[in-house]
Amino acid sequence: QVQLVESGGGLVQPGESLRLSCAPSGILFTFYVMGWYRQVPGKQRELVATVTSQGKTDYKDSVKGRFFISRDNNKSTVHLQTNTLKPEDTAVYYCNANPSIFNPDRREYWGQGTQVTVSS
Repeated sequence: QVQLVESGGGLVQPGESLRLSCAPSGILFTFYVMGWYRQVPGKQRELVATVTSQGKTDYKDSVKGRFFISRDNNKSTVHLQTNTLKPEDTAVYYCNANPSIFNPDRREYWGQGTQVTVSS
C-alpha cells in the first residue's frame, strides 16, 4: 500500500519559516519525481516545486528564492523549506509522487495534505 505522509505545517507570522516533510512508503522512491503542490479553497491545485531523483529542481515563479525543495534518496524523504512566508502562501500543501519516464508504473500518488497558515 502506498502512503505519502506529510508533516511540518502550521501557523506562522509573515516572514517566518516552515519545513515541510514527506515520507513516502510502498514506492521505489528513485523512480519518482517528487513535488509539492498547494491548494486554497475555490482554486485549482498548483505546482510549487519539484525535484528529480538526480536532484534537478524546478519552482513556481512566486516562490523562487524563498522555497527550497530537497530529497534524500537513501532515506526516501522529500522536504520543502519555506522561508520568508507571505499571507498568500497560505494553503494546504500536498506531497506528490509522479513516475519518471523510467518507471513502468504510471500511477501518480498524493499525500493527505498539511495546512500552512501565514497570518499576523
